Amino acid sequence: MSNLNGAYYGPSIPPPSKTYHRPGKGGGGGCGLFSCCCGCLCSCIFNLIFQILFTIAVIIGAVVLVIWLIFRPSNVKFHVTDTTLTQFDFSTANNTLYYNLALNMSIRNPNKRIGIYYDSIEARAFYNGQRFAATPLDKFYQGHKKTNNLTAEFKGQNVVMLGSKEVSNYDEDKRSGVYGVDLKLYLKIRMKFGWIKTTKFKPKIKCDLKVPLESNGGSSGGFQATSVFSGVAEIMAEGKGESLGGGIEVDGGDKVGGQDAADDAGYNCALW
Repeated sequence: MSNLNGAYYGPSIPPPSKTYHRPGKGGGGGCGLFSCCCGCLCSCIFNLIFQILFTIAVIIGAVVLVIWLIFRPSNVKFHVTDTTLTQFDFSTANNTLYYNLALNMSIRNPNKRIGIYYDSIEARAFYNGQRFAATPLDKFYQGHKKTNNLTAEFKGQNVVMLGSKEVSNYDEDKRSGVYGVDLKLYLKIRMKFGWIKTTKFKPKIKCDLKVPLESNGGSSGGFQATSVFSGVAEIMAEGKGESLGGGIEVDGGDKVGGQDAADDAGYNCALW
């Protein structure tokens, strides 16, 4: 091998190619002009939607407050005024209850500017927590400061599954001649404020009764019922999660003069 004269450099290395990055094109993870504009636009839209919803909520709240201040809803009173029970026999052989019960009720609307549409009323009768009868009542419109009288009649027989404790309670009621019957009213109603009609509400009214059995035209004891009343505000709030004021109160039986006192002759019922 002959000696090389001078240094050996090998093959020539080509210069590196120049690359150019245009903003907003391709990957790279940077925030381009287009993405920044999209983010600002979405933020503006969300803020606008929030402001619109907040404004609508404030307007609705103000309207409800004004309506309440104008109309000032008073308590609607539900009463069971009288009962007639001529049969209430339970057979342990077939777990069947034989009954004949009639209830007279009154509903008083003392409001001067609020009317009530009773679109649906269903009366259900319970004994020891078990339903044994149900009947629909006529729908009606109740005007300002009006009282409407209703009658619910339960007659027939039905299978009622009573445990040993409930059967013992029945035996005690039979000896005393007075039976603990619960009346529940399932309502679908609408309120009328002047020309404004609300959507339907579904309140439920409960009356805890002590009903005497009548035999040969006589009664085994006095009729008793719970003494509490329900209000328009609670009826309107039923199922809506809000209240317009008022409350379920205990009526101690003190009476005042006027039409409302006459309507308080019976015993009242409550929302449940």
